[in-house]
Amino acid sequence: MANDFAQEFYWRMREAATGRLSRDAKRMAEKAEKTNSRPFDKGRDPIRASEGLEGLLKSFRWESQLAEAELFSDWQAVVGETNAAASQPEALINGTLTIRCKSTAWATQLRLMQTQILAKIHEAHPDLEITALKLLGPDAPSWKKGPRSVPGRGPRDTYG
Repeated sequence: MANDFAQEFYWRMREAATGRLSRDAKRMAEKAEKTNSRPFDKGRDPIRASEGLEGLLKSFRWESQLAEAELFSDWQAVVGETNAAASQPEALINGTLTIRCKSTAWATQLRLMQTQILAKIHEAHPDLEITALKLLGPDAPSWKKGPRSVPGRGPRDTYG
């Protein structure tokens, strides 16, 4: 505390003698202004928790991620119990919803129902901008490791 007083006194005397503030004095003055908060100043009014959460969602741009998570969790209500048992949404990238199906037959069946599924999604979640569905069958094992691959026959003599 005594050190702060001595520094402040020094910077004030130096300002009085030279007529200008140094960088350190400006920094200390800015810090003092920031910490000089009073209980009834502007912007210190209490707000509702919902308003605070809405502000957080907007400032961090989480609204679209929450809408996407809501669609993924409500998938059964959107497409129906039978279709939801055979499919699961994986990702929403640039307006394309990727859906992984249990089998290629289910992927074909849902491809035939694509317009109805899109209509139900737009009805249930109008804030999501889904323009297309990408329906995939089950994952097959891949020998590809990494973003680049070399053309050729691939691994041989793997299974004896």
